Amino acid sequence: MKPPLRILYLEDDPTDAELVEETLAADGISCEIVRVETEGGFTSSLKEGGFDLILADYTLPSFDGLSALKIAQKEWPHVPLIFVSGTLGEELAIEALKIGATDYVLKNRLSRLVPSVQRALREAGERLNLSKAQEALQRSEAYLTQGQKLSRTGSFGWDFHGGKIYWSQETFRIFGYEPPTEPTLELLLRRTHPEDRGLVQEFVDRVWRERNDFDFQHRLMMSDGSVKYLRVVGHPSKNASGSFEFVGAVTDITEQKLAEEALRKAQAELAHITRVTTLGELTASIAHEINQPLAAVLTNANLGIRWLSGNSPNIDEASAAMRRIVRDGNRVSDVISRMRALFKKAPTANEWLAINDAIAEIVVLTQGEAQRNSVLLRTELADDLPLVSGDRIQLQQVVLNLLMNAIEAMSAAGEGPRELWISSTKVAGAVIPKKIIFDAKRHAESEYHYILVGIRDSGPGLDPENLGRVFDAFFTTKPQGLGMGLAISTSIIEAHGGQLWATPNEPRGAVFQFALPITG
Repeated sequence: MKPPLRILYLEDDPTDAELVEETLAADGISCEIVRVETEGGFTSSLKEGGFDLILADYTLPSFDGLSALKIAQKEWPHVPLIFVSGTLGEELAIEALKIGATDYVLKNRLSRLVPSVQRALREAGERLNLSKAQEALQRSEAYLTQGQKLSRTGSFGWDFHGGKIYWSQETFRIFGYEPPTEPTLELLLRRTHPEDRGLVQEFVDRVWRERNDFDFQHRLMMSDGSVKYLRVVGHPSKNASGSFEFVGAVTDITEQKLAEEALRKAQAELAHITRVTTLGELTASIAHEINQPLAAVLTNANLGIRWLSGNSPNIDEASAAMRRIVRDGNRVSDVISRMRALFKKAPTANEWLAINDAIAEIVVLTQGEAQRNSVLLRTELADDLPLVSGDRIQLQQVVLNLLMNAIEAMSAAGEGPRELWISSTKVAGAVIPKKIIFDAKRHAESEYHYILVGIRDSGPGLDPENLGRVFDAFFTTKPQGLGMGLAISTSIIEAHGGQLWATPNEPRGAVFQFALPITG
């Protein structure tokens, strides 16, 4: 059941008020009338609020209807007001309607009251709904503007038919322009970083031809010389007029790019520290690797001197000694070169490389450490491996870290065989754990292959409780150490598009494997 209509009635004659109430009731309009006679009573009742309709006589002894109308419009502009008067000339009626009255009804023609009230309430409801919709739209636009500002994301529209481009307020701010500057492709290209201008023009031409979704990044060169990084995404559609257009978003990702660069530098610094730390642990073994050929060089040099200084020099023997000196000298030089490469602090440099050659260089450096800990280090390297694209030093750091971890684990394992195997082979993607991402659109599983490198030891094995944590940063089971070796190794392999994982080695030990995609 609908609640009664609450009416504020400015009327000094109670009889007229009763007649109005009866007229409305006779047509099924239940109402509750609050009658007032003075300006004070009218104003006080308005402040209390809660009225659906205002009725007012035009002329009262101490107050008038037009003044009441002005007060009502100020306090409750959405509440309709109808004049119900004994006499109201045409000019006064028109003036009242101009000021804002909804209607007027003469007291001797109350038959018009009900339709007038019904129309007034209907129009008031429509105005209220429209006002609410406008408020909601304004609120939504304000939220959108603020949200775009907070997220540094602007929006745009690009009408292909008319060639017109529309920018939101935040898009103007991102590009460093102010309305009413008209956005154009020329304006966009003028702001684009000179090194990216050709790329952006090429991209725009392709988007114009293909009319597909797009997502790309480029830089802006601002008027003060600073550089901004943008991500631009767009989606094709048809507007209300049927014209083809792109609707999209522009996001200022400068802080993200700077943070990523800082993170890369920090990771590179940490990786270098970890690599140097690992090589520090190898110092004694590497010294042994160098001392052996150096001792041979000295021995052969002395033999050569003796064979050449006699009365009858033994040229053949002296020549053989010289050749051995050259061979062992090259061996020393080779070991030192590998050490210098691993110690070197340099930016990432991808190249096409044979993974077996990179592994063999690290095996030479770790062989002495393995022997010192009574570990038998063996290799099983496949012959038919294709080249992979990667950073030699970074990949060697992974192999070095895994080998050193295995040697250390076996040296603390007590009695039992100490065997360490490093292998390489080519595998189909199906053998890789599901965590790795396959590009099913570009490659069928049967032809998307990886090079798989495995390090298998016979040490104490992996604790099941720690199996899922060994690759976490700062997690370590060693008495000393940062716990960053495997975490850094994981990031290196993933940066190469591959994956590093571990499994137990039955009946004892552990297996660490990493897969690198064959991209050639």
